[in-house]
Amino acid sequence: MATATDLPQKRVLVVDDSKFVRTTFATILKASFAVREEADGEAGWQAIESDPSIVMVFTDLDMPRLDGFGLLSRIRHSQDARVRALPVVVISGNEGADCKQRAREFGASDFIGKSADAAEVLSRLDNVLRLVRASKELEVSRQAVERTATHDPLTGTLTPHYLVTEGRKHYAHAKRRGGELSVMALRLDSYDEIALSAGKDIADVVITRIAKLLMQKVRTEDSVARTAQSTFMVVAAATGAAQILALAQRLQRELDEAKVTYRERPLKFAASFGVSSLAVDAVNSIEDLMRLALQRLQKGQKLPTGAKPAGGLPPDIEGALGVLERADRARLGNAAAEIVERLKRIAKALH
Repeated sequence: MATATDLPQKRVLVVDDSKFVRTTFATILKASFAVREEADGEAGWQAIESDPSIVMVFTDLDMPRLDGFGLLSRIRHSQDARVRALPVVVISGNEGADCKQRAREFGASDFIGKSADAAEVLSRLDNVLRLVRASKELEVSRQAVERTATHDPLTGTLTPHYLVTEGRKHYAHAKRRGGELSVMALRLDSYDEIALSAGKDIADVVITRIAKLLMQKVRTEDSVARTAQSTFMVVAAATGAAQILALAQRLQRELDEAKVTYRERPLKFAASFGVSSLAVDAVNSIEDLMRLALQRLQKGQKLPTGAKPAGGLPPDIEGALGVLERADRARLGNAAAEIVERLKRIAKALH
């Protein structure tokens, strides 16, 4: 049976809009654990993010502001490894098979009916703790495998570890030759919404399609990886700030304008990005460049305020030229000759 010595100075969070239910479960759990209570999913999420002493969550499903499925989704897709690994036990009055199955799909560690007595709650709690310990051992093994794997099994893009390996090569080459190097971080912000409305399998299909789109838009010498559940990163060699910005904006527009339906309902895509570049950022490693791109993604920034891409051209013109420089001549076909002629006419007019 679980005891207070299992997790010293740690707390279990109980999230339910019913004061009676919170009190009942808190009374049962307080025999073995310190307990924190919150009355809705949003408050529960804020507690999880801000309180590192929370090591397990009990949550209702039907709650105001943010329901239990939404809370589960935020936990399982968190960028914080501590939060992502939290065991979450659903407590619900709806004990139907469909409800239990959906909770498992969203990452619930266990499911307990609100009618359960104290002995059952503590027994299930003990089982979850055993599973968590076993899961942590498996996670250590999985991470060891990931350090040697090169490609993400879902999308076919690079793994985060291998992206760093490839990125270091690009960085060393750019520094040695005085060349350009840029990084883009792109996130599908509507992943959770799609997973809630259509299911995780459909959301992962969308992620796979985005990966395919990314790999079609970049050159073969560029490196693309999925660095989180719904986040991708591109390390683009010989690419300036304006060029990577133009690529990111184009991808964002394509995703925002994408029209996909599921069971006759449209799935809304929303994407954010952040970029960094040797042209405008003073960094000492590819890891620094990646970190800056992710920070700007999180903060809704693009490039540093007032930054001027190398070359001194306006960003839109620099971006357009970058698109042409990165274009695959084989894909352009006969259009290549027309582009050359138009550029000649533009050059003549400017002189």
